[in-house]
Amino acid sequence: MGQDSKKLIAKNLKKIRLKCGFKQEELSLIIGQDNSYISKLENAKMNATINKLDSIADALNKV
Repeated sequence: MGQDSKKLIAKNLKKIRLKCGFKQEELSLIIGQDNSYISKLENAKMNATINKLDSIADALNKV
């Protein structure tokens, strides 16, 4: 995944997460990940798989 893609995902994830009212730790735990997983994604420190992005989208859509 290119750096531009990671930054775009990071920016949009944070924007949507905040709109839905989740803390980073809450969303991480909901999708079954370490409590710093969302932080790492939002800071473009980690690549997300399609499956993890799908899990995040599902969690955010349930709000």
